[in-house]
This record gives sequence, structure tokens and C-alpha cells, in this order.
Amino acid sequence: MTDQLTLTSAADFPAITLDDVRGAARRINGAVVRTPTLHSQTLSELVGADVWLKFENLQFTAAYKERGALNALLLLDDDARARGVIAASAGNHAQGLAYHGKRLGVPVTIVMPSTTPQVKVSQTASHGATIVLHGEKFDDAYAHARELEKERGLTFVHPFDHPHVAAGQGTVALEMLEDVPQLDTLIVPIGGGGLLSGMGTAARGIKNDMRLVGVQAELYPSMYAELNGVDMACEGDTLAEGIAVKEPGAYTRKLVAELNDDIVLVAERHLERAVSLLLQIEKTVVEGAGAAGLAAMLAHPEEFAGRKVGLVLTGGNIDTRLLANVLLRDLARSGRIARLRIRLQDRPGALFKVMKLFDEKQVNIIEIYHQRIFTTLPAKGLITDIECEARDREHLDSLVAALREAGYMVTTVELA
Repeated sequence: MTDQLTLTSAADFPAITLDDVRGAARRINGAVVRTPTLHSQTLSELVGADVWLKFENLQFTAAYKERGALNALLLLDDDARARGVIAASAGNHAQGLAYHGKRLGVPVTIVMPSTTPQVKVSQTASHGATIVLHGEKFDDAYAHARELEKERGLTFVHPFDHPHVAAGQGTVALEMLEDVPQLDTLIVPIGGGGLLSGMGTAARGIKNDMRLVGVQAELYPSMYAELNGVDMACEGDTLAEGIAVKEPGAYTRKLVAELNDDIVLVAERHLERAVSLLLQIEKTVVEGAGAAGLAAMLAHPEEFAGRKVGLVLTGGNIDTRLLANVLLRDLARSGRIARLRIRLQDRPGALFKVMKLFDEKQVNIIEIYHQRIFTTLPAKGLITDIECEARDREHLDSLVAALREAGYMVTTVELA
């Protein structure tokens, strides 16, 4: 492997090897957390396969990105370290680079879109990085970072499209196979492809029959589309923003094409379900991208049935309000909470009669909303939405059945 981060085309970099990944492991040893790989009995029973989880959300910056960023920093020469590095990122790469740059005394500049949430700006700045806000979108920030790279003589550290970064990410697989050598399948989230490039190289170097499956969000199927020769839109608000990459790396797409056995796509509901299950069952917080591996098993259980599967919980940086929404939506999908829309006559005692049925069925009422004006019903009719809490789906269904038997028109407000 070359010793420096050069400005040559990414597509021209040589492929990394198992030795490159092992070299990265020696380099970063002691400076990143050697996270545990643990068996999940409950998830294994749920999905019909033996499931091991690699808890990369336990890194200091709560994401695996530290590994590649640190390896890249350690391979800089003294002159490049003194001048400093630059990156475009609004996420985990920014924090990993800033944290280890400060620790090593390397000046770090991070260019972020001006729309980046303040909490992410503050977290990155807290690690000592110089923050430059530029443009509305990531593409704008990236282009500006490449301009500043040349103007200021800085070294650009790409979040995924470079062998030093990919080799650092591959150390995840080294640790997993040291801890659980019987693994026969790895499911790896794909954004730009750096993680699968590194992990796949390491895993295949150790076990050449290892099955490697990439996973992407349905809203951002960039690598899937590239490797399958199809044109697919990459846009939308995905829970897995950490892998919401519109254009895969020129370097990594070559490695992923050679290494991966399959790439599967997952819907937002599977990502939400996976985040919720990991919190409920494993008592661990993950971001949407970090739950993508489990989401793949939920969406495509037949592909992994009976296999010994390793999943990487790639990060845990999720907004607390968003996490709360995800958990509540999961409760709604499971029938634990619901919004029932009931048609009533606008007369005294109408709502009281409905409440008696909720009481009889021991279903707790959370909120009640009346609608008299914006409705297609006659002037003497009204719509009432009642948010309620039941024990489970069967309990909720029994209430709905009782309401209908009493002559009420009832519908359930469904989630996407």
C-alpha cells in the first residue's frame, strides 16, 4: 500500500490486502475501543439464524469511522501532519477525524453543509476541529473542501474512497473473526462502500468461503444500482442517513463488485423495527445505518436462515427525538398503541357511551381529538380520533370488534 494520501484518481489506487488490514490493526491498536462481539439468543430465535453483534456504537465517538480516519492520519508524513487535513462530512467521519486529529496534534478542518444540525456542528467542534459551513447540500460542501485542500495545502481524507480508510475499517472484521471464528456470513451496511471493502478483504483473506452481503436503504440504492446496471433514484428522508450516499466510491465500487455475494435493500419500516428491537432486546442505542444489518435479516429472512451471521452495529449517533418517534411508531405497528377514528352523532352522551366500551375492554385512552368542521359528514355528525394503549394486537382487535358490534363505524389510522 502507498504510504501517503495522494491526489491521484481514487480508481487508480491498488487493492488492499489482508496484510494491509492487519497493518492498520497494529497501527490503531490501543487508540480505538476493541468492541465486543456478542451472541444474541433472542434475535437468533426471532430471525431463524445464529446472530452475533459487533458493538461499534461503543467507540468513543459512537461509530466505527474512527478506525479508518485514524489509520489515514497515522500514515501521513510529518509535513502533511503539520499542515493538517480536511474532510467534508456532517456525520461520524467528521467526529472520528476531529477526535483523533486533536489527540495526535494534527490540525483538522471539516466542511459541513450550512443546513447541518447545530448539535453535529457542536460535537465536531468540541473535538478541536475548525468548522467551515458551506452550501445547502453535501455536494456543495465536498466541492468547497476540495478547493480549500488546494488553496491551503491540506490533505483531503475521504470518508470511504481510499485504501487507507478502507483498511482501517477492515479491522472490524479481524476482531469479529478472532472472537467468533465460526461465522460464515457477514452483513455489512453500504454507503460509499468503504466498510464492506475493508471487512470483505479481511474476511475473505481469513475464510475464502465467507458469505458477504451488503445492505442499503431502499431510498438510497446507489451501489446496488451501480453493480446491477440499473437506474434508480437516490433521494428521500431515510432513517439511515449514515449510508445515504448518492454516488459510491470509484475505488470502493471495484472492491465491492469483486467481494460481495449480494446486496439487499431494506424499507424504512424494517430500519425502524431494527432500531427498536436492538434497544428493547439488547438495551443498546443504534442509529438507522447501524441497524441496517438486522433490518436486512428482518426483510429477507430466507436468505440467512440457519446461517452463522455477524452484524456490525456501525454507530449510535441518533437524535433522541427521532429515536422517541421510532419507538412510538414501532409500538403502533405492533398494536400496543393506536389511533382509532370513530364516527359519532353530535349529541349529549355520545362520547360517554364509547368510553364505556374502552373501560370494559381495559384499553387506556391517551388523547381524544374531535372534528366537526373539516369533515364530509352531515352537520350533526362528527369524527373522533382516539389514541389509545392496549396490551397487544389481539387486545386492540377485541376493542375494535366491540365498537363495531355496538354499531360504530371504526377505522384504524395506519402507518407507512
